[in-house]
Amino acid sequence: MEIIKLLIPLALLLAGFFIAGFIWMTKKGQYDDLETPGLRMLLEDNKSKSDNQTQKGEL
Repeated sequence: MEIIKLLIPLALLLAGFFIAGFIWMTKKGQYDDLETPGLRMLLEDNKSKSDNQTQKGEL
């Protein structure tokens, strides 16, 4: 029963860290655009291929 005296404050502290982190990330704009980052990797791949082709052509 004495472990409850340790676990409850520890759980509240951990929950506070998660809530503070969520608020901080929301204020920084982490969750503003959920669609573009998934598509950005496809666009970067095409962009890097065209960059590689221009570099090979310059050599």
